[in-house]
Amino acid sequence: MQLTFSILSWGAWAPKFPQRDDWQIWCKHSADTSKDDFEGISPALPQVPAMQRRRFSRLTKMMLDVSFQCQAAPNCRSIFASRHGELHRTIGLLEDIIEKQPLSPLGFSQSVHNTGSGIFGILTNNTAPSTSIAAGTETLSQAMVEAFAQLHQSPEPLLLVFGDDPVPPVYDEFTQEFELPLALGFTLAPADDAATVTLTLSQLTPEEQQQATPLSYGMLLHALATSQDIAGCLSHWHWNLVHA
Repeated sequence: MQLTFSILSWGAWAPKFPQRDDWQIWCKHSADTSKDDFEGISPALPQVPAMQRRRFSRLTKMMLDVSFQCQAAPNCRSIFASRHGELHRTIGLLEDIIEKQPLSPLGFSQSVHNTGSGIFGILTNNTAPSTSIAAGTETLSQAMVEAFAQLHQSPEPLLLVFGDDPVPPVYDEFTQEFELPLALGFTLAPADDAATVTLTLSQLTPEEQQQATPLSYGMLLHALATSQDIAGCLSHWHWNLVHA
């Protein structure tokens, strides 16, 4: 299976790289993976009133920030993808239950996997369909599969947002994701010969995955920021980014 897209716009956020241009110097800081350095750092989100903003989790703020960076058309379709979702809120609710404390209505309402999608729709008055994706280590690639299917059905550009925060300490032994916290977004359209940036995903067999050159989120975003071509295995697929 092969999926090809035109990237009309993109955005990305990480604690040391909050804006698109910051990813041009990603190579200089890519080895810094200490969680302690990122504690308490989240997007400023000046587009959102402070009373609303302070209620959002960092993951929601990250996903909203890259959504705004993409500057997608009003009322466009959207896909929000996250492997872990609002896991920190869920853990907090479970701890309250164990301690026999009353559950926070706000915490409960924003603990669902489509929190980012729903809040984005409310803030932007977007009434177009929105899909939430969770697929383990293949979450980003499966979101791209969903985007390809939607664009095949209707060619109007859509917004794809992917984001994750490091898991709570209780889950540390089950996952190693050194690039988190991270969020990225694309405004995607069907492949076009006149496109400035083209992205192609090709499905790999397990044997091909072992032989392919690994590609990280940071490497992909650095290539976008510096208008470089790049290819490699990411989220179990082969990604090929080409600039015209």
